[in-house]
Amino acid sequence: MVPKVYVTYNQVRQTLARDLVTSLALSYPSYHLTTAPDTRRNTDHPSPPQVHKLCQEAAPRILADFAPNLIIAIGGGGYVPARILRSFLKQPGSPNIPIQAIGLSLYESLGTTEDAQIEEPGTKVTRTQWLDLRSLEMANLIGKNVLIVDEVDDTRTTLEYAVKELEKDVAEAAEQAGRSGEVVRFSVFVLHNKDKEKKGSLPKSMMEERRYLAARTTGDVWINYPWEATDIDEHDKMSGQQTKE
Repeated sequence: MVPKVYVTYNQVRQTLARDLVTSLALSYPSYHLTTAPDTRRNTDHPSPPQVHKLCQEAAPRILADFAPNLIIAIGGGGYVPARILRSFLKQPGSPNIPIQAIGLSLYESLGTTEDAQIEEPGTKVTRTQWLDLRSLEMANLIGKNVLIVDEVDDTRTTLEYAVKELEKDVAEAAEQAGRSGEVVRFSVFVLHNKDKEKKGSLPKSMMEERRYLAARTTGDVWINYPWEATDIDEHDKMSGQQTKE
């Protein structure tokens, strides 16, 4: 029997960080990587176990109500929860649910302070990665239950864009393939939904049929996820302090 090796999230992050620093040092001898703690007020720091458990809690509802055949992760925040979620959606005797990825950018940099770079929601969604209309990836969506995964529903602008554009492109691909009668059913899962006025909207049918699920609803706070941290130990420290509070 092949022995199992258990690797922690922190070990993965630290290994990647070490390799990055080594690569930068070899390429740019004068380069020095510095990190600063996130000192912004009203900041939430969910830990890797907390993210894991949010996905685990949501999985039974997703299986029962959404029954996804395929997952689309919105990069970069949707990648990790989509992969974690897939493990909990795996059914005995069935293959893993495929994951495809799209990249959308809404946040824009507003410069830096002495402590950290500041980002705020922008006004325009930009595609950084998308599915090719003529590819097998797009054809695989036709007639399927497709679960779109992102980490946070902030202004809802990104989710609105993703759903509308995917619906439009899949409909076009289905028409080209002579499969217009096959219905695609989109659902959405996010780790956190911010309880605030939304700039974007999702299809009325999706909301009425409860094909939208947020693992948690929070106030309008900045959520610093572990995969965004440049210092994972500091992130875990902040997360631990919040848990005690």
